[in-house]
Amino acid sequence: MDFRIFTRIFKNPALLSIIIFLSVMGPGIITANVDNDAGGITTYSLAGSQFGYTLLWTFIPMIIALAVIQEMGVRMGIVSGKGLADLIREKVGIKLTFLMMVALLLANFGNVLAEFSGIAVSAAIFNVPLFVALPLSALFVWLLVVKGNYKSVEKVFLLASCLYFSYIIAGFLSQPDWTLAAQNVLIPTISTDPDYITMVIGLVGTTIAPWMMFYLQSSVVEKGISLQNLKYSKADAIIGAIVVNIVAFFIVIACAATIYGNGIEVTDVADVSEALVPLAGQYASILFAFGFLNASLFAASILPLSTAYYVCESLGFEAGVSKSFKEAPIFHGLYLGLIVLAVIIIMIPNIPLLSILYLSQVANGILLPFVLILMLLIINDKKVMGEHVNSKLFNLIAIATVIIVMGLSIGLVASSLMA
Repeated sequence: MDFRIFTRIFKNPALLSIIIFLSVMGPGIITANVDNDAGGITTYSLAGSQFGYTLLWTFIPMIIALAVIQEMGVRMGIVSGKGLADLIREKVGIKLTFLMMVALLLANFGNVLAEFSGIAVSAAIFNVPLFVALPLSALFVWLLVVKGNYKSVEKVFLLASCLYFSYIIAGFLSQPDWTLAAQNVLIPTISTDPDYITMVIGLVGTTIAPWMMFYLQSSVVEKGISLQNLKYSKADAIIGAIVVNIVAFFIVIACAATIYGNGIEVTDVADVSEALVPLAGQYASILFAFGFLNASLFAASILPLSTAYYVCESLGFEAGVSKSFKEAPIFHGLYLGLIVLAVIIIMIPNIPLLSILYLSQVANGILLPFVLILMLLIINDKKVMGEHVNSKLFNLIAIATVIIVMGLSIGLVASSLMA
């Protein structure tokens, strides 16, 4: 991306920095926000509904971990000019990459099913028939990529990211106890209760997923951000990590202030939305349900896209939303195939969706440590990163993050298998 024209027009350094940042902004904020997908919102809702304010402290370490991992992805993409799958293939060879590709494909497909099941839940809340809502949603996400280019698709995704603010408004409408909330942010509540530990694992597991590292790096490469503007892209990644956790924080706040405070039992997002009506008003309920629909639709677009990027990069096929079907047939065919298959499966009566979703969580948990370790190996390789390898301090933070995430991922796999 050539920013020389900006330097000629905007002479004020501060204004120039803002303009360049706005031009670079996108991959980090979009990737982070998709973490608040159907599964994420369900997890945050249940965390607030079942444990009140006591889990709010977890958002501080989650912001740090997500910011570190996103920054590494952005740096690798800009410095190398390659997607993560491409770099992994060069680092470990095609055989291991292919095995990871198959595992990621299965895990991502489970996640895509989760997003379309989220659309089905939203359709039920708004009384829209399933056979209307699902095909229309699939058509929308398909047309978005097929008829758009990278810039237009990114604008739609950024708009979808803004719509997450409905949860912040819903949080304020719930009139939480801010003093109690602040105390629980600053003073961690540690419990050995298995349900509490499982929920902590679920919160972290839904915030950091393998697919996001591949999508972030691929989108940075396709956007063509230059090394000169690396610092702005880093800011995009870090701001994204902060914003997504603030939204999740308000989801927990809304449910803690209303549902937990009144001792109401809920099992899913539809229950939460219904329970909010007498406790926080109809507007809070509608905003909550609308946010869930937006999140499901948003993630249903990104996850098949991430999968198509990864598969094509690892096997050396052309990839990119700016490329036509003729230029990148595997990329577009895979994107369409995942969407159509997901809709068909969700519409099958009595499909064991819960088992499929648990298996996808297990696959995510198994893959995540491998992907993180490979990222660390690549980002410390001077042949790839040159002078932009990790500093000792950053390595320390990154390795600590990897160890914690690995431990929690193993815990997530164990708890999923036990469930």
